[in-house]
Amino acid sequence: MTRDDIPTPALLLDLDRFERNVHRMAEHVARHGKQLRPHAKTHKCPEIARRQIAAGARGVACAKLGEAEVLARAGIRGLLITTEVVAPAAIRRLMRLVSEAPDTLIVVDHADNVAALGREATADGVVVDVLVDVDVGNRRTGVAPGEPALALARAVAAQRALRLRGLQGYAGHCAHVVGWKARREASLDALRPLTETRALLERHDLPVEIVAGGSTGTWDIDVELPGLTELQAGSYCVMDLDYRRVGGRGGELLTDFEMALTVVATVVSVPTRDRAMVDAGLKAFSTDKPFPPEPVERAGIAYAFAGDEHGRLTITDPARAPRLGERIEFFPPHCDPTINLYDRVYAVRDSTVEAVWEIAARGRSD
Repeated sequence: MTRDDIPTPALLLDLDRFERNVHRMAEHVARHGKQLRPHAKTHKCPEIARRQIAAGARGVACAKLGEAEVLARAGIRGLLITTEVVAPAAIRRLMRLVSEAPDTLIVVDHADNVAALGREATADGVVVDVLVDVDVGNRRTGVAPGEPALALARAVAAQRALRLRGLQGYAGHCAHVVGWKARREASLDALRPLTETRALLERHDLPVEIVAGGSTGTWDIDVELPGLTELQAGSYCVMDLDYRRVGGRGGELLTDFEMALTVVATVVSVPTRDRAMVDAGLKAFSTDKPFPPEPVERAGIAYAFAGDEHGRLTITDPARAPRLGERIEFFPPHCDPTINLYDRVYAVRDSTVEAVWEIAARGRSD
Protein backbone atom coordinates (compact mmCIF):
# COMPACT_ATOMS: atom_id res chain seq x y z
CA MET A 1 0.00 0.00 0.00
CA THR A 2 1.16 3.53 -0.77
CA ARG A 3 0.15 6.88 0.65
CA ASP A 4 -2.17 7.33 -2.31
CA ASP A 5 -4.10 4.16 -1.43
CA ILE A 6 -5.06 5.34 2.06
CA PRO A 7 -8.75 6.26 2.36
CA THR A 8 -9.20 9.81 3.62
CA PRO A 9 -9.35 11.47 6.01
CA ALA A 10 -6.70 9.41 7.75
CA LEU A 11 -4.02 9.75 10.41
CA LEU A 12 -0.44 9.34 9.19
CA LEU A 13 2.79 8.85 11.10
CA ASP A 14 6.08 9.59 9.35
CA LEU A 15 8.26 6.75 10.61
CA ASP A 16 11.60 8.42 9.95
CA ARG A 17 10.63 11.48 11.96
CA PHE A 18 8.93 9.43 14.67
CA GLU A 19 11.96 7.18 15.15
CA ARG A 20 14.31 10.14 15.38
CA ASN A 21 12.05 11.74 17.99
CA VAL A 22 11.89 8.57 20.09
CA HIS A 23 15.64 8.05 20.07
CA ARG A 24 16.44 11.71 20.67
CA MET A 25 14.37 11.79 23.85
CA ALA A 26 15.66 8.42 25.07
CA GLU A 27 19.28 9.45 24.58
CA HIS A 28 18.70 12.85 26.18
CA VAL A 29 17.11 11.41 29.32
CA ALA A 30 19.75 8.69 29.69
CA ARG A 31 22.56 11.22 29.21
CA HIS A 32 21.25 13.18 32.20
CA GLY A 33 20.92 10.11 34.41
CA LYS A 34 17.12 10.10 34.40
CA GLN A 35 14.46 7.58 33.46
CA LEU A 36 11.71 8.04 30.86
CA ARG A 37 8.12 6.90 31.24
CA PRO A 38 6.44 8.66 28.29
CA HIS A 39 2.78 9.51 28.52
CA ALA A 40 0.73 7.19 26.32
CA LYS A 41 -2.32 9.46 26.55
CA THR A 42 -0.75 11.11 23.53
CA HIS A 43 -0.89 8.09 21.23
CA LYS A 44 -2.99 5.41 22.99
CA CYS A 45 -1.25 2.89 20.74
CA PRO A 46 0.40 -0.33 22.01
CA GLU A 47 2.83 -0.47 19.09
CA ILE A 48 4.13 3.02 19.77
CA ALA A 49 4.51 2.13 23.46
CA ARG A 50 6.50 -0.97 22.53
CA ARG A 51 8.87 1.09 20.44
CA GLN A 52 9.34 3.67 23.19
CA ILE A 53 10.18 0.90 25.66
CA ALA A 54 12.51 -0.79 23.18
CA ALA A 55 14.36 2.54 22.92
CA GLY A 56 14.92 2.63 26.69
CA ALA A 57 11.74 3.83 28.41
CA ARG A 58 10.98 2.04 31.69
CA GLY A 59 7.29 1.83 30.79
CA VAL A 60 4.57 4.32 29.87
CA ALA A 61 2.21 6.60 31.77
CA CYS A 62 -1.54 6.43 31.21
CA ALA A 63 -4.10 9.11 31.98
CA LYS A 64 -6.83 6.68 32.96
CA LEU A 65 -7.35 3.13 34.18
CA GLY A 66 -9.03 2.19 30.88
CA GLU A 67 -5.93 3.09 28.89
CA ALA A 68 -3.76 1.02 31.24
CA GLU A 69 -6.07 -1.99 30.87
CA VAL A 70 -5.79 -1.90 27.07
CA LEU A 71 -2.01 -1.53 27.13
CA ALA A 72 -1.61 -4.28 29.72
CA ARG A 73 -3.63 -6.68 27.56
CA ALA A 74 -1.20 -5.87 24.74
CA GLY A 75 1.72 -6.92 26.96
CA ILE A 76 2.95 -3.45 27.93
CA ARG A 77 4.39 -3.27 31.44
CA GLY A 78 5.79 -0.50 33.63
CA LEU A 79 2.44 1.31 33.60
CA LEU A 80 1.80 4.42 35.69
CA ILE A 81 -1.81 5.62 35.96
CA THR A 82 -1.47 9.36 36.50
CA THR A 83 -5.06 10.08 37.55
CA GLU A 84 -6.47 8.89 40.87
CA VAL A 85 -8.58 5.69 40.79
CA VAL A 86 -11.45 6.42 43.18
CA ALA A 87 -14.80 4.82 42.23
CA PRO A 88 -15.41 1.44 43.94
CA ALA A 89 -15.96 -0.37 40.63
CA ALA A 90 -12.77 1.17 39.22
CA ILE A 91 -10.79 0.11 42.30
CA ARG A 92 -11.96 -3.48 41.76
CA ARG A 93 -10.82 -3.27 38.13
CA LEU A 94 -7.51 -1.88 39.29
CA MET A 95 -6.92 -4.88 41.54
CA ARG A 96 -7.48 -7.22 38.59
CA LEU A 97 -5.02 -5.17 36.55
CA VAL A 98 -2.40 -5.30 39.31
CA SER A 99 -2.80 -9.07 39.58
CA GLU A 100 -1.93 -9.29 35.86
CA ALA A 101 0.68 -6.51 35.79
CA PRO A 102 2.14 -6.29 39.32
CA ASP A 103 4.53 -3.43 38.52
CA THR A 104 1.63 -1.05 37.76
CA LEU A 105 1.87 2.24 39.64
CA ILE A 106 -0.99 4.46 40.75
CA VAL A 107 -1.25 7.91 42.34
CA VAL A 108 -3.23 9.14 45.36
CA ASP A 109 -4.05 12.55 46.81
CA HIS A 110 -6.61 11.79 49.54
CA ALA A 111 -6.50 9.70 52.71
CA ASP A 112 -9.97 8.23 52.11
CA ASN A 113 -8.80 6.86 48.76
CA VAL A 114 -5.71 5.41 50.42
CA ALA A 115 -7.90 3.57 52.94
CA ALA A 116 -10.23 2.25 50.22
CA LEU A 117 -7.32 1.04 48.10
CA GLY A 118 -5.72 -0.61 51.10
CA ARG A 119 -8.90 -2.50 51.99
CA GLU A 120 -9.47 -3.78 48.45
CA ALA A 121 -5.83 -4.73 47.91
CA THR A 122 -5.81 -6.66 51.21
CA ALA A 123 -9.01 -8.48 50.25
CA ASP A 124 -7.59 -9.39 46.84
CA GLY A 125 -4.19 -10.42 48.16
CA VAL A 126 -2.20 -7.99 46.01
CA VAL A 127 0.28 -5.22 46.76
CA VAL A 128 -0.18 -1.94 44.88
CA ASP A 129 2.70 0.44 44.17
CA VAL A 130 1.75 4.04 44.97
CA LEU A 131 3.04 7.54 44.28
CA VAL A 132 1.74 10.51 46.24
CA ASP A 133 0.37 13.01 43.72
CA VAL A 134 1.57 16.52 44.61
CA ASP A 135 -0.04 19.70 43.28
CA VAL A 136 2.79 21.85 41.92
CA GLY A 137 0.55 24.62 40.63
CA ASN A 138 -1.39 22.87 37.89
CA ARG A 139 -4.52 23.09 40.08
CA ARG A 140 -5.97 19.77 38.93
CA THR A 141 -5.21 16.83 41.17
CA GLY A 142 -2.66 16.48 43.95
CA VAL A 143 -2.17 17.09 47.64
CA ALA A 144 -0.33 20.25 48.71
CA PRO A 145 3.46 19.88 48.88
CA GLY A 146 5.29 19.72 52.20
CA GLU A 147 3.54 18.56 55.37
CA PRO A 148 0.23 17.54 53.69
CA ALA A 149 2.13 15.32 51.26
CA LEU A 150 4.16 13.90 54.13
CA ALA A 151 1.00 13.02 56.05
CA LEU A 152 -0.47 11.27 53.02
CA ALA A 153 2.77 9.39 52.40
CA ARG A 154 2.65 8.14 55.98
CA ALA A 155 -0.92 6.97 55.43
CA VAL A 156 0.19 5.00 52.36
CA ALA A 157 3.15 3.49 54.23
CA ALA A 158 0.81 2.39 57.03
CA GLN A 159 -1.18 0.20 54.64
CA ARG A 160 0.31 -3.29 54.37
CA ALA A 161 -1.13 -3.86 50.91
CA LEU A 162 0.17 -0.56 49.54
CA ARG A 163 3.83 0.12 48.77
CA LEU A 164 4.99 3.72 48.79
CA ARG A 165 7.35 4.30 45.86
CA GLY A 166 7.61 8.09 45.75
CA LEU A 167 6.00 11.21 44.31
CA GLN A 168 4.40 12.59 41.18
CA GLY A 169 4.18 16.29 40.32
CA TYR A 170 2.90 17.34 36.92
CA ALA A 171 3.47 21.00 36.02
CA GLY A 172 1.31 20.99 32.90
CA HIS A 173 0.68 24.73 33.21
CA CYS A 174 4.35 25.31 32.41
CA ALA A 175 4.56 23.15 29.29
CA HIS A 176 3.15 25.75 26.93
CA VAL A 177 4.65 28.92 28.37
CA VAL A 178 5.91 30.78 25.30
CA GLY A 179 9.64 31.40 25.21
CA TRP A 180 12.25 29.00 26.55
CA LYS A 181 13.64 31.28 29.27
CA ALA A 182 10.19 32.06 30.66
CA ARG A 183 9.23 28.40 30.47
CA ARG A 184 12.41 27.35 32.27
CA GLU A 185 11.78 29.79 35.10
CA ALA A 186 8.15 28.67 35.41
CA SER A 187 8.97 24.96 35.44
CA LEU A 188 11.86 25.15 37.89
CA ASP A 189 9.74 27.29 40.24
CA ALA A 190 6.82 24.86 39.99
CA LEU A 191 8.87 21.73 40.61
CA ARG A 192 10.98 23.12 43.42
CA PRO A 193 8.30 22.28 46.05
CA LEU A 194 8.21 18.74 44.66
CA THR A 195 11.93 18.20 45.22
CA GLU A 196 11.65 19.85 48.64
CA THR A 197 8.86 17.42 49.48
CA ARG A 198 11.12 14.58 48.43
CA ALA A 199 13.76 15.77 50.88
CA LEU A 200 11.11 16.03 53.61
CA LEU A 201 9.98 12.44 53.10
CA GLU A 202 13.56 11.22 53.09
CA ARG A 203 14.23 12.98 56.40
CA HIS A 204 11.35 10.97 57.83
CA ASP A 205 12.75 7.72 56.42
CA LEU A 206 10.01 7.26 53.84
CA PRO A 207 10.95 5.71 50.48
CA VAL A 208 11.16 8.06 47.52
CA GLU A 209 12.57 5.89 44.79
CA ILE A 210 10.54 7.66 42.09
CA VAL A 211 9.86 11.36 41.57
CA ALA A 212 7.95 11.70 38.31
CA GLY A 213 6.98 14.75 36.26
CA GLY A 214 7.97 16.79 33.25
CA SER A 215 6.55 17.34 29.78
CA THR A 216 7.57 17.78 26.16
CA GLY A 217 7.64 21.55 26.56
CA THR A 218 10.14 21.32 29.42
CA TRP A 219 12.08 18.28 28.22
CA ASP A 220 15.45 20.04 28.33
CA ILE A 221 14.66 21.94 31.54
CA ASP A 222 13.41 19.41 34.07
CA VAL A 223 16.48 17.18 33.70
CA GLU A 224 18.33 19.92 35.61
CA LEU A 225 16.49 19.01 38.82
CA PRO A 226 18.53 16.53 40.87
CA GLY A 227 15.44 15.38 42.79
CA LEU A 228 13.44 14.39 39.70
CA THR A 229 14.01 10.78 38.64
CA GLU A 230 11.80 10.30 35.59
CA LEU A 231 10.10 12.32 32.85
CA GLN A 232 6.54 11.84 31.62
CA ALA A 233 6.84 13.72 28.32
CA GLY A 234 4.40 12.36 25.73
CA SER A 235 3.83 14.58 22.70
CA TYR A 236 7.50 14.61 21.67
CA CYS A 237 7.12 11.40 19.66
CA VAL A 238 4.61 12.93 17.21
CA MET A 239 4.45 16.70 17.96
CA ASP A 240 1.80 19.25 16.94
CA LEU A 241 1.38 22.90 16.03
CA ASP A 242 0.76 23.98 19.62
CA TYR A 243 4.05 22.60 20.89
CA ARG A 244 5.94 23.89 17.86
CA ARG A 245 4.74 27.42 18.67
CA VAL A 246 6.01 27.61 22.26
CA GLY A 247 9.61 28.25 21.26
CA GLY A 248 12.81 26.29 21.76
CA ARG A 249 16.09 27.17 23.44
CA GLY A 250 17.71 28.48 20.29
CA GLY A 251 14.92 29.95 18.18
CA GLU A 252 11.36 31.04 17.69
CA LEU A 253 9.96 27.52 17.21
CA LEU A 254 10.31 24.37 19.28
CA THR A 255 12.13 22.34 16.63
CA ASP A 256 14.02 19.91 18.85
CA PHE A 257 11.47 17.27 17.80
CA GLU A 258 10.04 16.79 14.34
CA MET A 259 6.43 17.06 13.22
CA ALA A 260 5.74 13.38 12.57
CA LEU A 261 1.92 13.32 12.72
CA THR A 262 -0.34 14.48 9.91
CA VAL A 263 -3.90 14.10 8.70
CA VAL A 264 -4.28 13.44 4.97
CA ALA A 265 -7.39 14.72 3.19
CA THR A 266 -8.69 14.76 -0.36
CA VAL A 267 -9.87 17.78 -2.33
CA VAL A 268 -13.49 16.84 -3.06
CA SER A 269 -14.69 20.11 -4.58
CA VAL A 270 -13.28 23.22 -6.28
CA PRO A 271 -16.47 25.27 -6.60
CA THR A 272 -14.88 28.71 -7.20
CA ARG A 273 -11.56 30.18 -8.22
CA ASP A 274 -10.80 31.19 -4.62
CA ARG A 275 -12.16 28.17 -2.74
CA ALA A 276 -11.68 24.41 -2.53
CA MET A 277 -13.08 21.84 -0.10
CA VAL A 278 -11.41 18.83 1.53
CA ASP A 279 -13.05 15.87 3.26
CA ALA A 280 -11.55 16.61 6.71
CA GLY A 281 -13.49 18.83 9.11
CA LEU A 282 -14.38 18.92 12.77
CA LYS A 283 -14.33 15.12 13.01
CA ALA A 284 -10.79 14.93 11.65
CA PHE A 285 -8.88 17.39 13.86
CA SER A 286 -8.87 18.63 17.42
CA THR A 287 -10.72 21.91 17.76
CA ASP A 288 -9.52 23.09 21.19
CA LYS A 289 -6.87 25.51 19.93
CA PRO A 290 -7.39 29.03 18.53
CA PHE A 291 -5.58 28.20 15.29
CA PRO A 292 -6.49 25.79 12.47
CA PRO A 293 -4.61 22.86 10.95
CA GLU A 294 -1.70 23.85 8.73
CA PRO A 295 -1.00 22.45 5.24
CA VAL A 296 2.26 20.52 5.07
CA GLU A 297 4.65 22.06 2.56
CA ARG A 298 1.70 23.15 0.43
CA ALA A 299 1.78 26.87 -0.31
CA GLY A 300 -1.11 28.82 -1.77
CA ILE A 301 -3.90 27.68 0.56
CA ALA A 302 -5.20 28.33 4.07
CA TYR A 303 -7.44 25.90 5.97
CA ALA A 304 -10.63 26.72 7.92
CA PHE A 305 -13.20 24.41 9.48
CA ALA A 306 -16.40 24.12 7.45
CA GLY A 307 -18.49 21.61 9.37
CA ASP A 308 -18.23 18.05 10.59
CA GLU A 309 -16.94 16.52 7.37
CA HIS A 310 -15.38 19.40 5.45
CA GLY A 311 -12.52 21.84 5.56
CA ARG A 312 -12.51 25.02 3.47
CA LEU A 313 -9.34 25.95 1.63
CA THR A 314 -9.01 29.61 0.77
CA ILE A 315 -6.85 29.80 -2.33
CA THR A 316 -4.28 32.52 -1.64
CA ASP A 317 -2.20 31.84 -4.75
CA PRO A 318 -4.21 31.12 -7.92
CA ALA A 319 -1.10 29.62 -9.50
CA ARG A 320 -1.15 26.94 -6.77
CA ALA A 321 -4.88 26.24 -6.78
CA PRO A 322 -5.71 22.70 -5.57
CA ARG A 323 -6.78 20.14 -8.14
CA LEU A 324 -9.90 18.03 -7.73
CA GLY A 325 -8.80 14.75 -6.16
CA GLU A 326 -5.49 16.14 -4.88
CA ARG A 327 -4.39 14.74 -1.52
CA ILE A 328 -3.08 17.25 1.01
CA GLU A 329 -1.56 16.58 4.43
CA PHE A 330 -2.12 18.85 7.43
CA PHE A 331 -0.39 19.24 10.78
CA PRO A 332 -2.96 19.02 13.61
CA PRO A 333 -3.28 21.80 16.19
CA HIS A 334 -3.19 19.36 19.15
CA CYS A 335 -1.98 15.79 18.78
CA ASP A 336 -3.63 14.00 21.74
CA PRO A 337 -7.30 14.76 20.98
CA THR A 338 -6.69 14.43 17.24
CA ILE A 339 -5.32 10.90 17.63
CA ASN A 340 -8.29 10.03 19.84
CA LEU A 341 -10.57 10.60 16.83
CA TYR A 342 -9.08 7.70 14.86
CA ASP A 343 -9.13 3.90 15.13
CA ARG A 344 -5.77 3.45 13.41
CA VAL A 345 -2.67 5.27 12.29
CA TYR A 346 -0.87 4.55 9.03
CA ALA A 347 2.87 4.23 9.62
CA VAL A 348 4.54 5.50 6.45
CA ARG A 349 8.09 5.76 5.20
CA ASP A 350 8.48 7.89 2.08
CA SER A 351 5.54 6.81 -0.08
CA THR A 352 5.11 3.32 1.41
CA VAL A 353 2.74 2.28 4.18
CA GLU A 354 4.89 -0.04 6.29
CA ALA A 355 2.23 -0.84 8.89
CA VAL A 356 -1.20 0.05 10.20
CA TRP A 357 -1.28 0.36 14.00
CA GLU A 358 -4.44 0.21 16.05
CA ILE A 359 -5.09 3.10 18.43
CA ALA A 360 -6.47 0.50 20.77
CA ALA A 361 -6.99 2.72 23.83
CA ARG A 362 -8.83 5.53 22.03
CA GLY A 363 -11.97 6.63 23.80
CA ARG A 364 -10.99 4.90 27.03
CA SER A 365 -11.77 7.78 29.36
CA ASP A 366 -12.84 5.40 32.13
